[in-house]
Amino acid sequence: MPTGCTQKGELLKKTRNRKRTALLAVMLVIAAAAAGVYVKRKPTEETSTLVKTRIETGDIRETVETAGTVRPQNRLEVKPPIAGRIDSLLVKEGDRVKRGDTIAWLSSTERAAMLDAARARGEEELDYWKEIYKSTRLTAPITGEVIVRNLEPGQSVGPNTAVVVLSDRLIVEASVDETDIGSVKVGQSAEITLDAYPGVQIAARVGHISYESTVINNVTIYKVELIADKVPEVFRSGMSAAATIVVKQKKDVVLVPLEAVTQEKGEAFVLLPGGPQDKGTRKRIALGLSDDTNAEVLAGLKAGDTIATHKTDFSLSDGESNVNNPFMPFRKRTSKTKKHK
Repeated sequence: MPTGCTQKGELLKKTRNRKRTALLAVMLVIAAAAAGVYVKRKPTEETSTLVKTRIETGDIRETVETAGTVRPQNRLEVKPPIAGRIDSLLVKEGDRVKRGDTIAWLSSTERAAMLDAARARGEEELDYWKEIYKSTRLTAPITGEVIVRNLEPGQSVGPNTAVVVLSDRLIVEASVDETDIGSVKVGQSAEITLDAYPGVQIAARVGHISYESTVINNVTIYKVELIADKVPEVFRSGMSAAATIVVKQKKDVVLVPLEAVTQEKGEAFVLLPGGPQDKGTRKRIALGLSDDTNAEVLAGLKAGDTIATHKTDFSLSDGESNVNNPFMPFRKRTSKTKKHK
């Protein structure tokens, strides 16, 4: 290899080495700076302030949240007693029928064949055989609503063919976990919301709790029938629904925010304003029902009392916030809450 090429190669290697050394030095400086900032601005011990809250009264309820499906409580397929052909079908989906109402007229296989042959010989012959050989009436065995119409006039049927499907009423079949089923009782009120119509809230009640469980994804559940007080027009079999079963409820009771309550050895406590160094005085209270936000106060507080809640703040040793510290792993986010007065 020529000497010039060798010298040029050595020069390139030296240049690359100098660049790597310079880059490493810059990275070390940045790391040192970050460490210095962290040491200088590491968070001090958390500080807290007392936020005062006035105790008020309101309504509270304990609920069980679950999901379900709209389905017929009693689903009945109406099948013909004979094989043959449908002459006329007198109902459509959505119609209400009473027990004994005529749903359809049928011709047996023999009558259908005889009428077809008579029709070829003229109307007079056809009318004669229609009068002699009567058609078969198909009636509604229950009072209910037609939810399925499978066939049309002229189609052939057999004893196993469902001409229509009737439902006495539509309900919501909900699935309740075994850990909650002990709180659910027949007659409890419930609220139903359909996924297809989220703005429609339907009042209901618990009509039946299954005696046999079902295991789904290793979870034991019980089927609970929720019966609407008034079945809305939008109800359709197969719709998905969300249900809230009201286990217990009370009106106009003293309420305390759950965030203000501390638990210790099975007892509940809140802080009252004042005390040594204005850090509050602990007071024991008795609680009743609770939801996701509040708890009922049975004893220890009354409406109009004021309690205190610790609000925790974090600050840096030099008194500055770490919100703009580029070396902290997470940056603080702020949000605004709109309040109605």
